[in-house]
Amino acid sequence: MPGETIRILLVDDHPVVRAGFHRLLEVNAGVVVAEASSGEEAVQLYAATAPDVVVLDLAMPGIGGLETVRRILARDGEARILVFSIHDNEAMLSRALQAGALGYLTKQSAPAILLEAVHAVAEGRMYIDPDLVGHALGGGRDGLLERLTPREFEVFRLLAEGHSVNEIANLLSISPKTAGVHHTRIMHKLEVKTSAQLVRLALRHGVIMP
Repeated sequence: MPGETIRILLVDDHPVVRAGFHRLLEVNAGVVVAEASSGEEAVQLYAATAPDVVVLDLAMPGIGGLETVRRILARDGEARILVFSIHDNEAMLSRALQAGALGYLTKQSAPAILLEAVHAVAEGRMYIDPDLVGHALGGGRDGLLERLTPREFEVFRLLAEGHSVNEIANLLSISPKTAGVHHTRIMHKLEVKTSAQLVRLALRHGVIMP
């Protein structure tokens, strides 16, 4: 959308981070029409403000970034979402693209790269962090995590963060029985027997941060 003001929804659970990105984006890219500190709030604000681009962190409390991407796209299949995350690994890049994100950057990216990515995504073009572009279509090198379906991967992340099965059921709006089935399948697919092993696996693959 050359020449047009880009309307941006900024989603990050850290107020200081949002403030810095807000200033950068409004001076150089467009207007931030709303800010959200959680995935649940982001879904509501997307419906209320209809932004051109969502700039979204993955590591948030509650439903998390991947589930937020899916819920926004369920409301609007044309939503343009740019993930801007601390995760710089193939597993999270692959999952974000599978969920439907149009762009992916790490927070180590230079400001100019973020602005370039926002403009590209606003125009409907995919934009991958230059340092990760070689992995964008790989997604299969990590055979263990690739065994999980998108829903199982999200349950895996929440389990690794320490949530109980009942808490996960509430966050993802599924029944405790369904969450329990996912838990059992995840443990089997990932060949782990304890919660500690599951957490170590998530840490090793960068799904959660230390």
